[in-house]
Amino acid sequence: MTSQTPAGLAVPDVVPASALPSDAETFDVVVVGFGIAGGCAALEAARSGARVLLLEKAAVHGGTSSMSGGHFYLGAGTAVQRATGHEDSVEEMVRYLMASTKDPDEEKIRAYCESSVEHFDWLESLGFEFERSYFPGKAVIQPGTEGLMYTGNEKVWPYREQTRPAPRGHKVPMPGDMEGTKMVMDLLRQQVERAGVEVRYETAATNLVVDDDAVVGLAWKSFSRTGLMRAGAVVIAAGGFVMNKDMVERYTPALGSKLFTLGSTYDDGLGIRLGESVGAALENMDEPFITAPFYPPSSLVKGLIVNRLGQRFVAEDSYHARTSYHVLKQPGAVAYLIADSDHMEEQRMPLVPLKDGYETIAEMEQGLGLPEGSLVATMARYNEHAAAGEDPDFHKHPDWLAPQTAGPWGVYDLTLGVALYAGFTLGGMATTVDGEVRREDGSVIRGLYAAGACASNIAQDGNGYCSGTQLGEGSFFGRRAGRHAAVRAAAGITG
Repeated sequence: MTSQTPAGLAVPDVVPASALPSDAETFDVVVVGFGIAGGCAALEAARSGARVLLLEKAAVHGGTSSMSGGHFYLGAGTAVQRATGHEDSVEEMVRYLMASTKDPDEEKIRAYCESSVEHFDWLESLGFEFERSYFPGKAVIQPGTEGLMYTGNEKVWPYREQTRPAPRGHKVPMPGDMEGTKMVMDLLRQQVERAGVEVRYETAATNLVVDDDAVVGLAWKSFSRTGLMRAGAVVIAAGGFVMNKDMVERYTPALGSKLFTLGSTYDDGLGIRLGESVGAALENMDEPFITAPFYPPSSLVKGLIVNRLGQRFVAEDSYHARTSYHVLKQPGAVAYLIADSDHMEEQRMPLVPLKDGYETIAEMEQGLGLPEGSLVATMARYNEHAAAGEDPDFHKHPDWLAPQTAGPWGVYDLTLGVALYAGFTLGGMATTVDGEVRREDGSVIRGLYAAGACASNIAQDGNGYCSGTQLGEGSFFGRRAGRHAAVRAAAGITG
């Protein structure tokens, strides 16, 4: 018996160029997927003079992008940073992203940072303005319309010693933590239509058309109708693979167990598998973003997090994805957040439930089943140093240090399967800084580009992830891919 490839891992067949009919529709650039990356790619390609077709599998634009809160990771001296008195520079931003990324691509990081202010201005030119205000607290996303906050680990040790901290989380002027990007996508749709891009909804790309070793078109399907079209370049921006159980099981099994997945129905990995059909190399496929934020309220950050051995293992002021990354590496993925009565408020967010309250630390230790004396010793050491504004073990920032001495004490359960962890995928096709898809040997697949969640760019691992990076890099590298694809098509280079 031969084992059959699971349906979710199946790689589509390629279609030879000889199958293209003589009267096949022809476009300079065809973009697959109308999320933030695909929309920006199509707009820039059209503004560069290309005849552009944008295909979207859903009935509306937006994709997974429209589900997000509207954070763009931008820096190097944006108008919001300047208006709120926060100094930043290209070099400081480069140093931080290089230090906080597992396997940094310096060329892409530098390109992103050097063009960050220009990209900020470009985003605002779509028809909105980031509020020139700053939110100083600890939150997953600004609760109101504040334009700027820290959304990474810039103030967390050791990064704060390697580069000067600066807030770079730019939020669109929409209150709340969901769907802020929908406003941007609506404005982007208007600009795309104004630029003359043809948009076809409920239409999916199913196969790539190849001529020798170049991509020269694609096959499409819309309900029962199918067809082939010719293209000077194809830009795949069709999302990640978090909704494909077979790909998740193969590459990021942690996302398949006890987690809420962050994605739309169409994050099925088809864009990545289309790339595989013509030899695309894949990068960082085993890196998920996973998080269970335990704040607000900010006061909880002043507590301490321990594992089932009663030991601390991470600085509690870390960005919530970094904290979650380390929780999942603990024995049994068990962790508890402990705060005293002075710093504990009734938590309204359902992600991390309040487990119980205890009159003494010894009672808590016993109630949680921790090794005898472990939590008592950990708490005593933490309180002693916190009183002096120090944390010699994990170097938590002094802003978030406070002795937890006012009983009774509360315990919030950060354990995987109890707290609501959510995640999405970070890996995808290997690309150049201009979005050209690479093979394993580093050569470029002519005529094929990738951007957004189906490409691997600067957001590579959950430990160093900054909120807003996917929107930031998706829009930025989408723009670059669209421009480069238009130039290639104009030069008649389809192979």
